[in-house]
Amino acid sequence: MTERFLKELSEKHTLDDAVFLVDGAKHLQTALRRFGLRFRYEKHGNRNAAEHVFRVIKRHTPSFSNCFSHAKPSTAES
Repeated sequence: MTERFLKELSEKHTLDDAVFLVDGAKHLQTALRRFGLRFRYEKHGNRNAAEHVFRVIKRHTPSFSNCFSHAKPSTAES
């Protein structure tokens, strides 16, 4: 799953200058190495700020989905 994400990400974006902030997850570090992408291990600091953003998004996504669960896909276009 990690490698699929990185493959799709690299197809859509230029990652030459990107530096990924990672925790101790060895599978993530291995996948980044396989794709030749740079990363920096961060136990605290900026990585925690990014994780906070994702926590907030994950917390709000179900309520947003519930509000529009009756809408047709074409509604999103308008």
